[in-house]
Amino acid sequence: MPTIFHSTSEMLKSLLDSVQDGRTQLPDFQRGWVWDNERIRKLLVSVLKSFPIGAVMLLETGNPDVRFKPRLVEGVCLPQLPEPQRLILDGQQRITSLYQALYLDEPVKTTDVRGKEIKRWYYLDINMATDVNSDKDDAIISLPEDKILRGKGNVVIADFSTMEKECEAGLLPVHYLFKPDKLLQWQNQYFSIDMSQERSLRWSKFMAEAFSAFNNYQLPVITLLNTTPKEAVCQVFENVNTGGVTLTVFELLTASFAADNFSLRDDWKLRYEGNPSNSEDVKAFKNNPILSILENTDFLQTIALLITYNRKKDNPGAAVGCKRRDILNLTVEEYKAWSDKVTEGFYEAAKFLMEQKIFSHQDIPYPSQMIPLTAILVELGPKAHNHTTRQKLAQWYWCGVFGELYGAATETRFAKDLPQVLDWLDGKSKPDTISEATFDSDRLLTMRTRNSAAYKGVHVLLMREGCRDFISGVPIDLQTYYNDSIDIHHIFPTAYCAKQGIPKDLYNSIINKSPLSALTNRSIGGNPPSIYLDFIEKEKNIDADTLNKILETHLIDVDAIRSDDFNTFFEKRKEALYNKILEAMGQ
Repeated sequence: MPTIFHSTSEMLKSLLDSVQDGRTQLPDFQRGWVWDNERIRKLLVSVLKSFPIGAVMLLETGNPDVRFKPRLVEGVCLPQLPEPQRLILDGQQRITSLYQALYLDEPVKTTDVRGKEIKRWYYLDINMATDVNSDKDDAIISLPEDKILRGKGNVVIADFSTMEKECEAGLLPVHYLFKPDKLLQWQNQYFSIDMSQERSLRWSKFMAEAFSAFNNYQLPVITLLNTTPKEAVCQVFENVNTGGVTLTVFELLTASFAADNFSLRDDWKLRYEGNPSNSEDVKAFKNNPILSILENTDFLQTIALLITYNRKKDNPGAAVGCKRRDILNLTVEEYKAWSDKVTEGFYEAAKFLMEQKIFSHQDIPYPSQMIPLTAILVELGPKAHNHTTRQKLAQWYWCGVFGELYGAATETRFAKDLPQVLDWLDGKSKPDTISEATFDSDRLLTMRTRNSAAYKGVHVLLMREGCRDFISGVPIDLQTYYNDSIDIHHIFPTAYCAKQGIPKDLYNSIINKSPLSALTNRSIGGNPPSIYLDFIEKEKNIDADTLNKILETHLIDVDAIRSDDFNTFFEKRKEALYNKILEAMGQ
């Protein structure tokens, strides 16, 4: 393995000098500087005491494959932005705090413990720093913007607003420590007040210890070389930045694209939220009941799948994939070429899912399965609207759902799905997602909540197969789903089952549940089926034969439910659901 980093030490002054002149900058994806007053003060104390403050990680620039838009460290002001020699990956908060406190001739903009914005100057108490009996933790103090300490009622306690007053108190501004001219000026004022031997000895001790501590302080620096792959940069940043903002592959690619003056974040925002300047333009992922769950990384994975798949057509040895490295290798030109196609592909995927009677993102068994589905639909183009093709896609989809194949290692399956499904539609062998999918009837016993993809799958499959509401008798479509508040409800009510001593694990399983309207669920209440079915017939004017036919659309045994025979109902419905699942899977 080639070396991708080196580790050394660097003088604090040298590092801050490189920040000052722009040789060391930040990658644009780094969050803002956020340290509060007390953390800054304690950081300065650590330097004074020559305590370690942790390593800094930098990235060499110059790698054509790792190009990030740079920005200056907060507080640096230059007439024009120079090309940086290195970027700060880890240590931004510490470096920015030290730079602002030690280099700026203005108070540091920070916050108090309550998060209120304040401005503070930082001082080194010479008397305390040179007294062997004093606690050096208190040798660094912070003062308000006007350098006046006040107590209750705004009463002035101490005034350090002039250099003369600073020198009288022995409070040296820390931002003079690296400025010889400022330090000399302050020193002259310090001795003009008192030329005693004691004061001279204190100053000598201060220069030998405190001044030397700052000017000789060294930081351990790990530098990633400009031969480091982009994927490694992302991984390293995530590993070292656990206390900061998580760097997703989207954020890293955003920073990379920014170097080419393309805002990936703005482009995604337009696709997800729509055009705010056009109130009539309602086409946006967030406005779609299916696509509102879409993540920016889903979008990038789909693009990567399609690019690598089409690359493989020209180079059979190339791999199809949508893992991090595949996404990080995307170029702005590739993104622009495929982003609109993938956008339309996701809308086509949403239509396909609605054909399967998935009307809400909460009913999607595996949101991740939309990634290969969209890629397949993009590649198919107009061919996707062929009836046979649609049926085959449905078989592949339900095999993924009931085979529960998208819970882990999804990127690997995506990479198989795209070429294998397309080949299958072209007359070749079945894809792995179909051939590997199995379903055991006993799995129905353990499906009790929406946490299970297959649980949601059964709910949707019943709607797809035409189950009708007990009261309205209407099959569930997009309009009735929302107007009638369709959801998964118990057939034998919970209260009734509990009174009868029926095990909770049984009556809460999907076998005892079905899609029903809120009105029907209220009519059921906690009554046994024989009672609530009789109520529905009389109160809603539905004859028994019609209601029986409606019950059968839910795969419910009529005789068992009308006689409140839970065990017979349960076993027969379990078998019926199992057969319906196998049918959907093409088995």
